[in-house]
Amino acid sequence: MSQILDPPPVDATDCLICCYVNATSQIQVVRITNIPNWYYERVVFPGQRLIFTAPDTAHLQVYAGSMGELDEVIPCRDLQIMSDAEEAALVMS
Repeated sequence: MSQILDPPPVDATDCLICCYVNATSQIQVVRITNIPNWYYERVVFPGQRLIFTAPDTAHLQVYAGSMGELDEVIPCRDLQIMSDAEEAALVMS
């Protein structure tokens, strides 16, 4: 089960369980800012795997480098490992 420190907004109906891996040798900061009334930000160390829950319309922004430049934007659908419904079914079984 994923650890959720900042759960998605309560009006988010279609949430995804996502995984992002920092495959670089640099510390990265990842953010989700495109969901109204919700802000998600984490520091991801080299080689670290980040498991998080996000609405299906969310986009993960990845900032890297010494100047904290925006490196890439990834739709959370591309990072999906399972939906909330699949996780609930797994827990129930």
